[in-house]
Amino acid sequence: MAASLRPLFLAIISLLMISSLTRSSEGAGIAVYWGQNGNEGSLEEACRSGNYDYVNIAFLVSFGSGQTPELNLAGHCIPSPCTFLSSQIEVCQSLGIKVLLSLGGGGAGAGRGPILASPEDARDVAAYLWNNYLGGQSDSRPLGAAVLDGIDFDIEYGSNLYWDDLARALSGYSTAERKVYLSAAPQCFFPDYYLDAAIRTGLFDFVWVQFYNNPLCQYGTTTGNADNLLNSWSIWSASSGVNKLFLGLPAAEAAAPGGGYIPPEVLVEQILPVVQSYPKYGGVMLWSRYYDQNYSTAIRPYVNGDPLTYTTKSVKKSHAVA
Repeated sequence: MAASLRPLFLAIISLLMISSLTRSSEGAGIAVYWGQNGNEGSLEEACRSGNYDYVNIAFLVSFGSGQTPELNLAGHCIPSPCTFLSSQIEVCQSLGIKVLLSLGGGGAGAGRGPILASPEDARDVAAYLWNNYLGGQSDSRPLGAAVLDGIDFDIEYGSNLYWDDLARALSGYSTAERKVYLSAAPQCFFPDYYLDAAIRTGLFDFVWVQFYNNPLCQYGTTTGNADNLLNSWSIWSASSGVNKLFLGLPAAEAAAPGGGYIPPEVLVEQILPVVQSYPKYGGVMLWSRYYDQNYSTAIRPYVNGDPLTYTTKSVKKSHAVA
């Protein structure tokens, strides 16, 4: 090879190697839940922080089976409607952030919670969500005129029936002009009791698994052992129903009384390089905006997996995927 061409050849090889290392995490982002603490700041402030790519407004706590739907945004607006949020949602979307309404959550509302009585009931709920939060028409839209980007399923109580029917019905509202995005937040133990059938439809664009409050599949905060988490991640990644897989984490120790908090430096040096090697890696989900004082800021530069931004000397190579 001519000496003059050698530097160019080496530069091309270097770029190809970097491309190979980052291909699985291209476009990866950070999702966060907002709405469950009045002291977490406004939705617009969360979006203008520059740390998030997806914001889940939490939660629509009761619906289905003839119940009057109940939106609970804690200290932000009780009771709903919360129409002042419309302009803030539009600001978020103007910044390229997808804003979704999260269904369910970890606590019951004044009603019986999220319970679907039948496939027909699921279709009725989908129509309600379309007309009141998405691209349809209603005289009583709780969040105002803003059109949300999609619906998040965070089902942790109630019934485990017909969530797949709800996913199909919501997906049916997608058009070439506007897609209805779907996300799910299952527990890390596979399969998730409530959302397994829904996730297996393959209709969910994002699955942010909650790797916390479950010792069987979370990081050992006191032991520093990541085996349970990485084994669970591998199982979830192999699921045919998962398109983009997110590592759901507490943004502070206080955010998850049941454990699973990972110090940001440990996440960056030991965990992210492993999970990023899986083709379905989509990013990190954080619970929640209130607890996220500096966590997203600390990990943001590394979520996309640029090999030039950190070293991987402490990564457990045995878990990595070629």
